[in-house]
Amino acid sequence: MDISKSDLRYLRLLSETYPTKISAATEIINLSAIQNLPKGTEHFLSDIHGEYEAFVHILRNASGTIRRKIDETFPELSESERKTLATLIYYPKEKLEIIENSGADMPEFYEKTINCLIKLLEITTFKYTRSYLRKKMPEKFAYIIEELLFSTNGSDDFRSSNHRESIINSIIDADEGDDLTIALCDFICDTSIFKLHILGDIYDRGKGGDQVAEVLRRYHDVDIQWGNHDILWMGAAAGNTACIANVIRICTRYDNLHTLEVGYGISLRPLITFALKTYADDPCSCFKAVTSETDAMHDTDLVSLAKISKAIAIIQFKLEGAIVKKHPYYEMDALPLLHKVNYEKGTVVVDGIEYPMKDTNFPTIDPKDPYRLTEEEEAVVSRLQKAFKESVLLQDHIKFLYDKGSLYKRVNGNLLFHGCMPLTEDGEFDPINTSDGHRKGKDWFNYADGLVRKGYFGKPGIEKERGIDMCWFLWCGYKSPLFGKKKITTFERLFVDDPVTWIEEDNPYYRLLNRVDIVEKILKEFDADTLHGCIINGHMPVKKGTNPLHADGRAMVIDGGFAKPYQKTTGIAGYSLVQNSYGFILTAHDPFESKEKAIEQEMDIHSTQVARQDISERMLNKDTDDGKKRQETIDTLKMLVEAYKEGLIEERG
Repeated sequence: MDISKSDLRYLRLLSETYPTKISAATEIINLSAIQNLPKGTEHFLSDIHGEYEAFVHILRNASGTIRRKIDETFPELSESERKTLATLIYYPKEKLEIIENSGADMPEFYEKTINCLIKLLEITTFKYTRSYLRKKMPEKFAYIIEELLFSTNGSDDFRSSNHRESIINSIIDADEGDDLTIALCDFICDTSIFKLHILGDIYDRGKGGDQVAEVLRRYHDVDIQWGNHDILWMGAAAGNTACIANVIRICTRYDNLHTLEVGYGISLRPLITFALKTYADDPCSCFKAVTSETDAMHDTDLVSLAKISKAIAIIQFKLEGAIVKKHPYYEMDALPLLHKVNYEKGTVVVDGIEYPMKDTNFPTIDPKDPYRLTEEEEAVVSRLQKAFKESVLLQDHIKFLYDKGSLYKRVNGNLLFHGCMPLTEDGEFDPINTSDGHRKGKDWFNYADGLVRKGYFGKPGIEKERGIDMCWFLWCGYKSPLFGKKKITTFERLFVDDPVTWIEEDNPYYRLLNRVDIVEKILKEFDADTLHGCIINGHMPVKKGTNPLHADGRAMVIDGGFAKPYQKTTGIAGYSLVQNSYGFILTAHDPFESKEKAIEQEMDIHSTQVARQDISERMLNKDTDDGKKRQETIDTLKMLVEAYKEGLIEERG
């Protein structure tokens, strides 16, 4: 084998990690073994929208996979026993407490349950090498779990069963039954999902966006394709006042100030004081919050919330008018409407047509200069901006989104993004105006991705300012790959009765997605697999009775309505897409009632398989993106072994 001087320099650096021929050869053997195992199971979820409890349940039950494995593995157990075992795995701490309080014989329970959990763990871990599992095992019980897990691999079944029984009895005698059971349940959940892909919209509508973000931040392997609601929060954290106003308005709209005030410690007192004073005699009936029947809010609370909502909405419209004027290349002149209001007549002109307005009380708007903030509004905005930028947990979560997130990702030949590829009516990549000229296709995605990173991490200056404003554009801008519509109609929905003005025209992408040639064109643009790869995106709730699969299954839209307000449209409560070594499985989930019912009544989420795409040949690790990188490492290590053999590099140790 010929080894060049540049290769030799790199191999000398590599020899610091593998100082001997045997250490390099051992790693080659280990990596080669991994290459020939079936690929791990990957899960794709989209548009979680703060539905924390439902999200965690689907994560814990691995989109229904764990219950199916329990049914297949333990047919001898009754339906009731299988439900209890499944609930224990999803909520081990809470379920153990209930079992203990029921007066159960705990030593007998531990012995039976731990044996079941180990048997189930054998199934969820068969795709992994021992070395991989050792790194993932809970540290406290790593040795014990390894002994229990691999004790049946020997030929002496009697010795193995006695060995396992002895370990379990020792655990029970040491009062570690609860902790080991919890560790095994968590390990089953972790090993059931190899990688998790979140296709955007962690935030808004539901009350647990901060909690979802925290779960993801601690997850063992996750990547995120930013959604328009995520980028809105990212812009708010960077200090964009238009983004901040939108975030607060949405939180008031869905009665979700808890996320801001409790989750992120952002004080809204300046806004609340201003709103209650400014709109004291205004019922703000157009701004009533969307609440459920179980919220049991007093009428006075709802009225106060409506006043806050109106105050921040008016501030938002003023700030957005300024940002559109600042960036004319955004092509969003149709969005600001405050200057098209006839404040004497109480009408507004939308798309050239004059409409009466439902609300005509605008005490903070100067008709001669409608986009100017009053001094009080400026003070409120300044204090809110400071609160967002100083929220430690919010900044931690946003940094996580930048670290693990992007506008798109290629995974094993597939292309993942949240919204759309902006297209013209005839299927061409639509050029977007920017401060740096026209961008389109993959170049537009890369440009926007890079610019928002400069907005958050860059040094103060024009580029940083443009990057921060780009977050707002990506949230609602024409030709934004995250918004995917011609115009956002928030103002019209609030102030105009005619639903014609509410229409948000979709990008042609959503119509053209049914064409295989368009899908392949987009895949090619992003260097994905044009023969077997798929486009996977969320963002657009799949309406009841329509197909989430397009272009003969080459494109999948997996927004099934995690957010409760969408469930009337979708008829379900979310999709999850699973890709194992045999292909794709798309599953629809019924609504999740509550964590309490899931634990006490053992109510699992009912899941239905709605589509399956099997591949002709089982996919191994070597066939994946990680496998290709791993093969490069194997080839380099082989060169290192040869260098040791030829004496080009001296072994150490």
